[in-house]
This record gives sequence, structure tokens and C-alpha cells, in this order.
Amino acid sequence: MKISRNTIAPILVATIALVTGGWFLQQGAQQGSNVYFQANLFNEVLHHVQDKFVDQKSPSDLYKMAIDGMLEELGDPHTTFMSSEDYGRLMVETQGEYGGVGMEIGSRDGWITVIAPLPGTPAERAGMQAGDRLVEIEGKSTRNMNEDEAVKLLRGPRGQPVNFKVMRDGMTDPAPYRIVREEIRIKSVPAAYMLDNNIGYVELVRFSERSTEELRAAINQLKSQGAKGLILDLRRNGGGLLDQGINIADLFLDRGDAIAETRSRLANQNQKALAVDPDEFPSMPVVTLVGPGTASASEILAGALQDHDRSLVLGRTTFGKGSVQTLFPLASKNYLKMTTARWFTPSGRSIQRPYGIGAVNPNGEEVEDSTAAANDSTKKPAFKTDGGRTVYGGGGIHPDLVVMPDTLTLKEKAFYEAAQKQAQQYRLAAFNYAVHYVKANPNLPINFQVTDAMLNEFYAALTKAGVKIDRGTFDDARKAVAQDLGLEIAYSKGGQEGWRKRSNLASPEIQVAAELLRKSTSPASLFAAAVNYEKTHVAAKKQGSTEPQR
Repeated sequence: MKISRNTIAPILVATIALVTGGWFLQQGAQQGSNVYFQANLFNEVLHHVQDKFVDQKSPSDLYKMAIDGMLEELGDPHTTFMSSEDYGRLMVETQGEYGGVGMEIGSRDGWITVIAPLPGTPAERAGMQAGDRLVEIEGKSTRNMNEDEAVKLLRGPRGQPVNFKVMRDGMTDPAPYRIVREEIRIKSVPAAYMLDNNIGYVELVRFSERSTEELRAAINQLKSQGAKGLILDLRRNGGGLLDQGINIADLFLDRGDAIAETRSRLANQNQKALAVDPDEFPSMPVVTLVGPGTASASEILAGALQDHDRSLVLGRTTFGKGSVQTLFPLASKNYLKMTTARWFTPSGRSIQRPYGIGAVNPNGEEVEDSTAAANDSTKKPAFKTDGGRTVYGGGGIHPDLVVMPDTLTLKEKAFYEAAQKQAQQYRLAAFNYAVHYVKANPNLPINFQVTDAMLNEFYAALTKAGVKIDRGTFDDARKAVAQDLGLEIAYSKGGQEGWRKRSNLASPEIQVAAELLRKSTSPASLFAAAVNYEKTHVAAKKQGSTEPQR
């Protein structure tokens, strides 16, 4: 074939275009994967923003925005940048101790106020009382001070004093206090007591360095008081130190039993945790209470006990936080908390719930869908326990027996909607009423009755505080208001333990758990009692008999 002179040029041009086009494409590909090119590109954008954006931004602010934006794009709410202050708060939670005076505080009516002194602390020994206003701390007025700032002033090195001034009912001038800080330990077990002659109750709210020894001591104390069965309450346990969750599972399992497994891109984080000691409480039937507030290490504990048929899990489906975070130290005492693995139960269930489904939204916050959808097992993958019982995966720990808390009636919802619009005044009025009632009735039992006279006094207190709620709306919700007021009074008198004891009096989960344990002498008989309870409950529903709900 002959090629004319006129056709040579176009062919050469086309060839050059193809070659150079390929080179340009290759350069683009290299630039896209070249970390130095991307770093230079980022710095170019940053400098343009810094120099020319309509609102001035400092370089440090822009870098912080860039870090936060990158981590947010990962789609994992548990991977975050931590400042040194964030890290300090995390250490207080996980170590369970700090230097301070020992009192729970909150903002009430614009002042830092004592909610409750902690038992056995310098604040309790100094006579601090619920309702005391800390009007000044270390020479600084607390008027409109936020709680975090007050905590920073009150905490400090052990052995060093802190000075503050207190206003109390009946005082005309604030009283000066000088309290030497001591080591304050945050309890992992805020409540442990006997429900009756045979059933012990213990609440575990966090996993810190002393959680295992605290729980072991609490259960042994209950056993010495005659406990034959145990309710382990994890409903408010959002996690903490994972090794403590594993150690606590070991208390109830036999040597060699699998507790959990981690799976990661990093080979050294693909691990299995096994029990190393014998069951410390053999044959004791245990009911573990769970709900949407049960997360992370507490889900590992509940899942391990469930998979090995060691405990009946009762309540609502858990939060679904089954990922492992590793802390990486950064410059200037900052940290990167990053998800590096996921947890699986002994039967192979993933604890991690997909974000946006169930009890977790994309921001890692609890979603109130913990009714039918979250607790429906029909669309969840099934697994088998050691004994052949069916348990369900799909994220979170699905309970063996679903028991829902009481719900509000429409009239009660109407009352709380009205109260919520005036939430600050309402809570302050309830707090003040509780403080005064406890002072007037120092020998109040935990099962005291909230009388009609008390409700009338409370309504008058609300009115005086400027809370505008129609009397008819208030009266329609008297039962719910009485329960709410009773809890406020119990907290004012007994702190967290008092609040928990009072709350448990009306808890459907506690009532069902206690009923089952009274019929049980072993874990096997407990599971049989639960099966019979569920059959009876389902049969009653089919016959049109429904349990009353508030």
C-alpha cells in the first residue's frame, strides 16, 4: 500500500497525540497517587484560604478543620482527634480516680450547685449537702460558670487545698470552706443490694481499672447475705477498658472458654480472648439486664455470657458498638483515637451495628428506635450457643427475653411536652423541692409514697418557680409525676444508689428478672423458666390480654 505525502502528516500528528496523551494520562495517574503532589495541593488550597477567604482564619484553625474533616469522611464516629484535655478526661474515666473533694455538681439557676456529696469523701466529711451553692471557687464567682470550668477548679493535686464559698438556705452570707483534695475513686459499682432474701442485685456502670475487683467484692458480699441468684445490670454501661470486660467475663466462665475475638487489618490485632480461671460463681443463675445504653465492653461481656449459656440476657437490644480503638500519641500531647479492629462474640456474631441502623446514627448517638425495629429478631442472622439455643447477630446483643420499659400515656406525654418547654425552671423546682423534703424528713425509707399532698405542694412550687402548666394537665399525669418526683427525692437522699433502688421498684425488667430467678436454682433452670414465661406471655397476648402500660 502506498501512502501519499498528504496523508503522512495527519498520521504523525495522530501518533504524537496518542503518545503524548498517554503520557499526560500517566502523569495524571502518578499525581493522583503521589503523596507529595497531594500534600502540595493541600497546602496551596490552605494558603489561598488563609490569605484570601472573606473571614480570617488562623493556620492552626484551618489544620484542625482539615483533620476533623478527614476523620469525619471515614464514616466512623469513634475515630477522633483528642486534645490533651480530652485525653485527661478519658484517663479519669478509665483509671477511675482523680484528685478532688468528692461531690457531684451541676448548674442550677445560674449557679454551680451540689447535686450530692460522694460517700466517704472530704466533701461529705466537711458537711456539704445537696442544694448547696458554690458561689465562689478559688476567688472566681460561679455565676453562669459552666460545669467543666468548675470541675477544673475543684480538681487538682492530691494533698493540695481548694477554697470555695457556700450559700445554703437560712444563710445571709456565704460560708468559706477550705478542703484538702484527696484521691477520689469513681465507683464502677454504684449500687449492690439484696432485692429479697435470695436475690442479689448489682449495677456495673463502667469498666475502669478496679472494676473486676469491685464487682467480685460486691457479689461475694451479696452471697454472704444469702444471694442464691443474681441480677447484673448493664443498662447504663457504655464501656471502658476492654481488658476489664474480659476479666469480668472470666469471673463467670470456665477456663478455656472463648470470650471474644478481634479481627483487624493489623495481624497483631487478630486475637482471641479466653477465660483463664474457673467460674468463681458456679451454678449461680444470673440475669444480665441490657438496653440501648449498653455498649462496647459491656456488649462483649453480655455476648460471652449469652453464647456460653451462662446468663439469661433480658431487656432491649444493645447499642451496637463493636469496634476497637487504639490511641496514637501525636505532637503537643494530642492523640488520635482510631478504630483498628472489630469485636465478635464466641459464636461469631459481630457486635458492631451498621451506622444509621438501629440504635446508632452516623454521629454515634443513640436513636430512640429501641422498640419494635431494634428488638425484632426475624430479620437477623441466627447463631447457636454452646447448648444449642438460638441467638441473633446483625449488630448489638439481642436479648434472650425482650422486656420493654413502661411507656407514657398520651396525657403524660402532653404534660412532659409542656414541662420540656420550661425544662430549666421545671428541673430546678423539682431539685429544690427534693432537697427541702429530704431535710424535713431525714429518716425517709426508699419505698416512701409520694402522696397527693406532696403533689399539691410540688404543683405550688412549680407555679412559684414560674412554670406554667395547666392544673388539669398536671393532674392527668399524676402517676408519672409522682414517679419522677420520687426519683428526684431518692437521688437527693441517697445519690446514685438511692436513685437506682427507687427506680428498680417500678422497673418491668427487674420485676421479670426477679420472678424468673425465684423459680431457678441453676442456669439451666433459669433458661427453662424464661421459655415458660415467654410462652405464657405470648399466649396471653393471643387471647387479647395485654399487660398494662403507663
